[in-house]
Amino acid sequence: MFDFVRNNTKMMMGLLFLLIIPSFVMFGIDGYSRFKDQGAVVAQVDGNKITQAEWDNAHKREVERIRVSMPNIDVKLLDSPEARYATLDRMVREQVLVAATQKLHLTASDARLARELQQNPAIASLRSADGKLDMERYRQLVASQGMTPDMFEAQVRNDLSTRQVMQGLQNSAWTSIAQTNAALNAYFQRREIQIQRFTPEEFAGKVQVSEDDVKAFYQSNGKRFQSAESADVEYLVLDLDTVRQAVTVNEADLKTYYEQNVQKTATQEERRASHILINAAKDAPAADKEKAKAKAEVLLAAVRKKPTSFAELAKQNSQDAGSASKGGDLDFFARGTMVKAFEDAAFALKKSEISDLVESEFGFHIIMLTDIKVPKTKSFEEMRPQLEADLKKQQALRKYAELAETFTNSVYEQSDSLKPVAERLKLTLQKASSISRAPALGSSGPLVNAKFLQALFSEDATQKHRNTEAIEIAPNTLVSGRVLTYSPAAIRPLAEVKDQVRKQLELDRAAALAREQGQVRLTAWRSNADGARLGEAITVSRDQTQRQSPVLVDAALRVNATSLPAWTGVDLGEHGYAVIRINKVLVRELDNKEKEQQAQQQFTQLWAAAEAQAYLVQLKQQLKAEILVPKPNKAEGKTESLAQN
Repeated sequence: MFDFVRNNTKMMMGLLFLLIIPSFVMFGIDGYSRFKDQGAVVAQVDGNKITQAEWDNAHKREVERIRVSMPNIDVKLLDSPEARYATLDRMVREQVLVAATQKLHLTASDARLARELQQNPAIASLRSADGKLDMERYRQLVASQGMTPDMFEAQVRNDLSTRQVMQGLQNSAWTSIAQTNAALNAYFQRREIQIQRFTPEEFAGKVQVSEDDVKAFYQSNGKRFQSAESADVEYLVLDLDTVRQAVTVNEADLKTYYEQNVQKTATQEERRASHILINAAKDAPAADKEKAKAKAEVLLAAVRKKPTSFAELAKQNSQDAGSASKGGDLDFFARGTMVKAFEDAAFALKKSEISDLVESEFGFHIIMLTDIKVPKTKSFEEMRPQLEADLKKQQALRKYAELAETFTNSVYEQSDSLKPVAERLKLTLQKASSISRAPALGSSGPLVNAKFLQALFSEDATQKHRNTEAIEIAPNTLVSGRVLTYSPAAIRPLAEVKDQVRKQLELDRAAALAREQGQVRLTAWRSNADGARLGEAITVSRDQTQRQSPVLVDAALRVNATSLPAWTGVDLGEHGYAVIRINKVLVRELDNKEKEQQAQQQFTQLWAAAEAQAYLVQLKQQLKAEILVPKPNKAEGKTESLAQN
């Protein structure tokens, strides 16, 4: 084989030329690079890789699942970097459990699988009264999830198998009362404290700042006075509303649609009836039932003899408290409202006709039909607005699907401009100035979508000035943008920020003086508390902070309180310094034994979760699980290094 290649080099080169060059002509080198990006590895577990495309698809499914279960949720929240990272983290966790299942040789038996399927509520609803499963409806149910019955059952078996990895650990968790109390007493402990604050404002008058100080501070802290990167952009939005506005519905289609749906619009037939009920419970003794039936037969004979006495007899004899006072009147009702036996009898009667005795689970009924409300079919003109809206929406959805494909392909294939696709699809090219990676306060539309902003500030967009890919920012809404001008983050000139630099330097120095004075007072008051000037006593805990900063409360609760009063100081940064005296320690109070047991159960659950998490971390290490993309850190506005667990 190698000899053939070596001896026919020219022929092989020609063959490779014919195979490779046309593909570059059709897709371009950049097309290869973008295609490769979709296959970029974002995580790996036990040698198995998770690609960018798999991550994107999994997140789309997750967003759709949440959107269906919570229709009112703001979809923008589901497409944040944090939400996307959470999806990837879940995928890694699932892969870890699958790998652990295989290594531990865990599986679910056929009997366990059958028991799980029997307990599934969705499948249980497909069973008939005799317990037999409707296989056709079962196939339809799993097909709606894109699976065959075999695929669905394999997935359930896999879920049961992976569940075993953690189940034994979680189910065996146990904690004693002593452990529970030690942990919860420490966490919910309350302390009576007094605080004396030393704020920068108190020392502002003592701070002197020269021009040289300002320059030196600016030179050593330039990044604190850095302008954020920004861009002027243009963008196109393709959404269902835009498509709907361009759709016109002709008269012939409207009339055809009306004829196809006219029966669905007809109101349901309703009947009005009065009844006399003689109670007889379903499980009542036979003798009691016969007695009730005999009484009902006497009343039936009376109303047949004199139908006009029905209402009076119902008031005197009916044991239906809800209708007896109204002469037995039940008002209008449609099918599906009453119990079957009663409904069948009522809908079989003619107006003013009286039924025979009707036995139901409540007893014996005598029914008189008093009125019939005939169903009304709406005319074409009455239904025109609704028909037009429905048909327009249907046509718009079909049209949107076509245009969405054109939009997606065009912004990619003609990546140097958005104008061709705007002209082709008759879309308005919109512009925005000085946008940043973070949505501006009060902004709306595409420019608040985190994924779109991320694409606009990618290297492809800012450096190469390419269109972004078509990004779905909401159901049936696509957007693509293009950066016109880009301004990277840069340190602003001293002349521009001089006042800001001076204020920051003054604040820093005033805070340093406050901290210094606070530490001096803390040392003095520890030696001689008589001269301490402190605020009023307050009681704080981790769940009741009394509007104090978490840093201050945490410092107060960390102090060794074996000897009271105890003292500590806490640096509050730009807010100065605080001296804290701890006067009392108040233990957690439990009102009764039941609450203590409940607390222990809750702590055991937390303990089990902590053990499971620790075990999962260990499994990740053993299986060399690694996320290869940075973890978003919203609090600090930056990203962390590679996640290892």
